[in-house]
Amino acid sequence: MNQTERLIFHVDVNSAYLSWEAARRVAAGGEDLRLIPSAIGGDKDKRTGVILAKSIPAKKFQIKTGEPVRTALQKCPQLVLARPDFRLYHECSRAFVEICGRYAPVVEKFSIDECFLDMSGTAVLYPDPAAAARAIKDEIRDTLHFTVNIGVSTNKLLAKMASDFEKPDRVHTLFPAEIPAKLWPLTVRALFSVGRATAQRLEQAGIYSIGDLAQTRLQQVQTLVGKKLGRQIHNYANGIDDSPVLAEQEKAKEYSISTTLEEDVVSANQANPILLALADGVSARMRADGAKAFCVTVTIRTHTFRTRSHQKTLSAPTDITTEIYEIALQLFGELWDGHTPLRLLGIALSQLTEEPYEQVTLFSDEKRDKARKIDQTVDQIRCRYGTNTIVRGGAYEMSRKVGKKYQAQMDGKKKKKP
Repeated sequence: MNQTERLIFHVDVNSAYLSWEAARRVAAGGEDLRLIPSAIGGDKDKRTGVILAKSIPAKKFQIKTGEPVRTALQKCPQLVLARPDFRLYHECSRAFVEICGRYAPVVEKFSIDECFLDMSGTAVLYPDPAAAARAIKDEIRDTLHFTVNIGVSTNKLLAKMASDFEKPDRVHTLFPAEIPAKLWPLTVRALFSVGRATAQRLEQAGIYSIGDLAQTRLQQVQTLVGKKLGRQIHNYANGIDDSPVLAEQEKAKEYSISTTLEEDVVSANQANPILLALADGVSARMRADGAKAFCVTVTIRTHTFRTRSHQKTLSAPTDITTEIYEIALQLFGELWDGHTPLRLLGIALSQLTEEPYEQVTLFSDEKRDKARKIDQTVDQIRCRYGTNTIVRGGAYEMSRKVGKKYQAQMDGKKKKKP
């Protein structure tokens, strides 16, 4: 490639949640979840919750991300389930991004399990881009004991598409000269930012492959899917993307967590337990540092990669899991339209304080005191025996009860769908 061209890597962890849990178990002498029918999510004994991630052997049983644990166990009774551990995921995410930062001048964390590296101008250090990518991939595998795919190209779009080629533990290039051979034969559904509804409209018009889309007139594509999205996917099909790799900007201290699902969330019943797990993980991290938050933010990303956030500022700070979860449910209910498929859910806690602060009332709030004592007990048990030793059974029941309130709100929104 021309030495003056941009050089972008996209690093994507293979089956992140399951790989991270598997690596931890293997290090402790346990079985490798990646080699057996296994999944992350829910409670096997109670047959509650949803599947957040699954192994390749589990896919052979038609187990899908986002489906209820109950139906997954019907398909595969021997399925090994591991409860989600977002503290672990946060630690593994930070670890692999740190390794990437040793090689790249600029690193942009795109989600908990993927990041972009701007390697432009590093030709003297790394004259062979693919070899440099393999070095990063191998260091992550050998040091952290999980694998990644790395895509190499001249822009973020092509690098991301390349990283999604054959998996796992691979490096793939997709330079502009390789577009006709490597990109255009793929189905249009494989193109980044093309969701199910968009793909259906394109296919109904006879546009089945990315090459078909690239060679269709822009005006026709815009007529089918809209002006803005039409231009974007037409550019993407032709390998055009000039978006920069952005270094992490220094922000006010906050605690945040998000999860990108392999399959879309399409109901509040699917979203509620995920939000509960996120609230549990992020609030525990905040409590460990002795902080409380005045502000709770919920973020969603749709299947068309539109990201939206909604926040609430509290009159008194909180570090209580159940309070944070209930606020998150309220924000989610106000933020989501009730029918657009979602790929990402996230919660952030900000406007932090470490000062002892209680809202003054005439009577003590026994409910809050009880919830705080439960949090303290859960944290102590997890700290001593590990994060997987205890799960909030009462909180999962609370998820079901409290979620009904917001399910009604979602159902109302669906009725208003044009």
